[in-house]
Amino acid sequence: MDCHTRSAYLFKQTFMDHILSVIAVVIIFGLAVSLLVFQGITGVPPMSSCSGEAADVIALLKQAGLEEQAIIYELGCGWGSLVIALAHAFPQARIRGIEMSPLPYWVARFRTRHLPNVFLQRGNFYKFDLQDAQAVTCYLMIKTMPTLAGFLDGMLNPGTPVVAITFWFRGRDVTAERNGPGLRGAAALYYWPANGDAR
Repeated sequence: MDCHTRSAYLFKQTFMDHILSVIAVVIIFGLAVSLLVFQGITGVPPMSSCSGEAADVIALLKQAGLEEQAIIYELGCGWGSLVIALAHAFPQARIRGIEMSPLPYWVARFRTRHLPNVFLQRGNFYKFDLQDAQAVTCYLMIKTMPTLAGFLDGMLNPGTPVVAITFWFRGRDVTAERNGPGLRGAAALYYWPANGDAR
């Protein structure tokens, strides 16, 4: 390869490297903007449950005595960590996760692709019919909880177990709670509507 040809080759290679770098930056920027936009829409960042929090949720749902083939919803399933833990802990149950933000939803879809008892849907969970729910879990934000409580009041059958991580329902009766060691949110079990009338 002569000097001119080699220079042309290196220029072309460097130019392609710069183009690929720009494309990668644009994609990453777009994904970051997507997360911020959907956090602004929902008021909830896509948080992932740690293994300790998932273990607390599972323990509370087992305490609730769910049927083996129960339908369990996770509202705002984010990156899929809790959905995966629920699928392993309740292999006969039907785990239904709902997530509005596109990036976490697709990551969760990829992570759960080999779990036959998991079904994920993208959208606003307030627009879904949860009347078949036999249990509900959520890890949202404090501002969202009053609206969610009202939604669940009109949607769930009396006595349906609901487990909330970190951000609890104010003015509702907590049946049991778990607050394991370390930096993690405490989980609370409610029997909906959790106002003394359930169960």
